Amino acid sequence: MRAMSFRAAWAFIPLAAVLPVRAQALLGGGSGAGEPHMMTSDLAVLEAQDVRKDLPCTVTPAKPMLGFDLRFHAGFDVNVPLKELSGAENRLTVLFRVTPADHKGDPVYFVQHTRVPAIEEDAKGDANLGGSFDLGEGNYHVDWLMRDRAERVCSFYWDSEAALPSKDKQIALEIGAGEVRQTQDEQFTEDPPVERTPAGRPINVKVLVNFAPQNYESPALRPMDTIALVSILRKIAREPKFGRFSVVAFNMQEQRVVYRQASEEKIDFPALGQALQSIKLGTVDLKRLGQKHGDTEFLTDLIKNEMRADDHPDALVFAGPKVMLDASVPQDTLTPIAGDVDYPVFYLNYNLFPQQVPWKDSISRAIKVFRGTEYTISRPRDLWFCVSEMVSRIVKSGHSHASLPAVGNELK
Repeated sequence: MRAMSFRAAWAFIPLAAVLPVRAQALLGGGSGAGEPHMMTSDLAVLEAQDVRKDLPCTVTPAKPMLGFDLRFHAGFDVNVPLKELSGAENRLTVLFRVTPADHKGDPVYFVQHTRVPAIEEDAKGDANLGGSFDLGEGNYHVDWLMRDRAERVCSFYWDSEAALPSKDKQIALEIGAGEVRQTQDEQFTEDPPVERTPAGRPINVKVLVNFAPQNYESPALRPMDTIALVSILRKIAREPKFGRFSVVAFNMQEQRVVYRQASEEKIDFPALGQALQSIKLGTVDLKRLGQKHGDTEFLTDLIKNEMRADDHPDALVFAGPKVMLDASVPQDTLTPIAGDVDYPVFYLNYNLFPQQVPWKDSISRAIKVFRGTEYTISRPRDLWFCVSEMVSRIVKSGHSHASLPAVGNELK
């Protein structure tokens, strides 16, 4: 059964409020299962394809957009005048179905119930409700309705297309064409098993991730800051040619290692997510205030210690946003260990606005000593292409540690 989740948030204007968590459920459908059990009146509204405004509302569909998780994210926003919800407590029920154009017999149905608190009769402004779902490539039709306790109905219908540009057709998406899936609100869920390439010794990859916000001065690490970093890790973890993974998660602002995982057959995402909750960017360690270049010393020691470690990976990968320090990592401190590093080194630089910060950062300059290769990840397509090329280079390095030909953006 194909599934989709629904997330909603209410915002009251001019005052803002957050309603209690709403129950959400998959009604059924998909994979030829047919229509689920539902009210005849609701089904009649969906089948009629008539736009109704018994309950005044404005529905704005969201165009499917490719995310860093290589899924198309679609959805909708709904505005309802507060005066239409005035009075005692109310309840809104949203019911909709998503039907793939190539599988019209496999619609997927969803429902959500939202409790609305008592609202003054002279309330001004609108309430906003939003939902989302994930798609594979293809064309879809969405039938949508919302009703209140008085059985007033607002209904809307639209078509939606999720398509890769012709130049990106080789990208392997996480969802198959014509499929509707659940939006993954939780970033750190455990990955499903991966069928690894059986030939030869499993490739051991070590990943050092700087979990930090895009804006170095930001006082908080938000989901929008971590989603691409987690997607980078998942892309690496799902690579069939890789067999073992070491992870070191650190935060430059706090100058500490937050999480460490020794070489294992999979990345423990739930444990990583739990560890990241300890990051508190709004606090300042008094000991660090007395260190003039404590951040540079931390990064220098981290690189030296991880490259001197006994695990000896087949490749070492740095990932994270740019690290712009006042003092660069002294290259003469790294040169003595460069001769012992006989595996490729990479830097996956997550930079949403490369035009604003075009210059090299501290990690970029540091891995120059190891003839590292740097990639800039600003869009989802960048993630797929750079990881694909990185995998190819790692596989080649397993047969020979000789210098690889220049590919992509190799540091000179």
